[in-house]
Amino acid sequence: MSTPWRRGLCLVLAAPSGGGKTAIARRLVAMEENISLSISCTTRTPRDGERDGVDYHFCDQEKFDAMVRDGGLLEWAHVFDHSYGTPRAPVEAALSAGRDVVFDIDWQGHRSLRAALPGDVVGTYILPPSLAVLAARLRQRGDDEQAIARRMARALQEINHWAEFDHVVLNDDFDRALADVRAILHAARSATARQTGLADFVARLNS
Repeated sequence: MSTPWRRGLCLVLAAPSGGGKTAIARRLVAMEENISLSISCTTRTPRDGERDGVDYHFCDQEKFDAMVRDGGLLEWAHVFDHSYGTPRAPVEAALSAGRDVVFDIDWQGHRSLRAALPGDVVGTYILPPSLAVLAARLRQRGDDEQAIARRMARALQEINHWAEFDHVVLNDDFDRALADVRAILHAARSATARQTGLADFVARLNS
């Protein structure tokens, strides 16, 4: 017996830089079926190992601004001297087909995405166990000291938006944090309001 058709959802994972949202998002996509990672556009240059179209869609500011003007982005923001945004078309196509999309974006992106797709967004904020651990993670990934200082100065400002999210997960242990995020995804998928084909399914059961 097939499950009722449902509309896909947008699972937003937000955290300060180094909070673990990217690692959790990628592991989640590797473990779960019917979910993909939203690939953002950005005007920053690729870091070592990053690939265009896989990690980000890298573009210049002129092209990015054109996408904003043409309505091609669901949300966008200017962060650390660079622009970031979410292409509209692939997300809307996935939701209509009943596929889920996970987003690795900040609190500003979450707020804008919720305004653009009301009812489709499940927001989860990933908290670090301490600011010292957060700084250590930034060093481990190779950020220079100047960049670390800038990101740490911004971290508390970002963390203060935790209350805007549906869920908060403490990332003091990666496997436990990942399990918590998977539980949030599974619960959101089974929400009554999301299962748009449920009434017809139940009617068939009663026939």
